[in-house]
Amino acid sequence: MTAPIFTLGQREAAMGICSEKGKIIIENVERVIVGKRETVTLLLTALLARGHVLLEDMPGSGKTKLSKALARSLNAGFSRIQFTPDLLPSDVTGMNVFNRKSNEFDLRKGPVFTNILLADEINRATPRTQAGLLECMEERQVTIDGVSYPLEEPFFVAATQNPIETAGTFPLPEAQLDRFMMKLSLGGLSEQEEKAVLDRFGERDPYLDLRSVVTGEELMLMQKEAEGIFVCDALKRYMVEIARATRSRERVIAGVSTRGVLALMCASRAYAALSGRDYCIPDDIKKLAVPVFAHRLVLSYGLAGGSGGYQKKDAAGEIIREILKAVPAPTEDFSKL
Repeated sequence: MTAPIFTLGQREAAMGICSEKGKIIIENVERVIVGKRETVTLLLTALLARGHVLLEDMPGSGKTKLSKALARSLNAGFSRIQFTPDLLPSDVTGMNVFNRKSNEFDLRKGPVFTNILLADEINRATPRTQAGLLECMEERQVTIDGVSYPLEEPFFVAATQNPIETAGTFPLPEAQLDRFMMKLSLGGLSEQEEKAVLDRFGERDPYLDLRSVVTGEELMLMQKEAEGIFVCDALKRYMVEIARATRSRERVIAGVSTRGVLALMCASRAYAALSGRDYCIPDDIKKLAVPVFAHRLVLSYGLAGGSGGYQKKDAAGEIIREILKAVPAPTEDFSKL
């Protein structure tokens, strides 16, 4: 797909498409996923902000089903890679194969040449294979035998991993975690929601009947609208102050990077667009700070859950929430902007 180019009139006509189409996408995904509107909204937010998402939760919580439901809701290319220890980088990116008929090498593209890529159980692959995704995620291109091939837009990676399985896994290094705009968790279901899952999936998987509700061109228009959302200087300073506070926090080895601050601004724009606004407010930043910042913190051993220290599962999230309480938010009347 080729990204659309707006004239001023087309730009004005496109305003509001995020809110309208976003609701349609979310409602379509909810035909399969029960009780997780907030997570679905954040996943769509990352997609519109041209970021990538790491889904980490217990086995059977619906991580893969959520990613597949979002992909099927969009009329765009979709590929799924099951990461295993024997997976090679060329299995992800592709390779040149010698053609005896033409006496030349032909490019055999890998599954990364798509719009929506589901990297299932990404921490089961070796670091070498995991690193094969770095260039794809950051630069949206693939280099094979010294030749770079651009990936089609939109390009979105949804990776999954289970937090309790450690045998035969390779934890993602900090440099690769920083490439993910958000780290999300679906969490558990209430008793009523769990029963609703049994009712919904009792006879037939609703995913099989799911149809696309947004075209690839409409999705790129939504991304363009999100890019044009206004962020005032006071909110930019607010985001920087939050990030800088993480770097001086006790028992935090490394705080949020500059890439993380930029990711928060892009995500805030997309979230505002989905909310039907053409400007960001402090609540957007507060809503997104934990999913965008928490996984970027490198904590000392005890604080991260080892022997001694806090031993909290969500220690990084708690730190971000404490910083949000400590750093004063801008108080201007943003409704007048």
